[in-house]
Amino acid sequence: MANLQGANLQGANLEVANLEGANLEVANLERADFYEANLQEANLQGANLQRADLHKADLRKADLEGADLQEANLEGSNLFIARNLSLDQLSKVKTLHNAKLDEELLIPLKEQYPSLFEKPDSS
Repeated sequence: MANLQGANLQGANLEVANLEGANLEVANLERADFYEANLQEANLQGANLQRADLHKADLRKADLEGADLQEANLEGSNLFIARNLSLDQLSKVKTLHNAKLDEELLIPLKEQYPSLFEKPDSS
């Protein structure tokens, strides 16, 4: 398991990377590309994921306590049983189109922020 605690990976290309169980606590991952990356059970506490591309990323059991997801692309990502993930965090993302979420998050998000589930513009 990689220990990247506090690493500056801003804008990094981590497409299809296997970061299962990695420690990315307080890492700067702004605008990083995690397309189809495996982030299962990763520690993302306090990580900066602003504008990160997490399209089709696997975030099952990842710890997202305090992670900044502002404008992050979570289209098609798997967030089942993600830990310490809040409605407030998810309300700030760019899209949740086709994302897999636990019902206790999915239902209130669809009620309060239905636009997050619409197919995003390709622009």
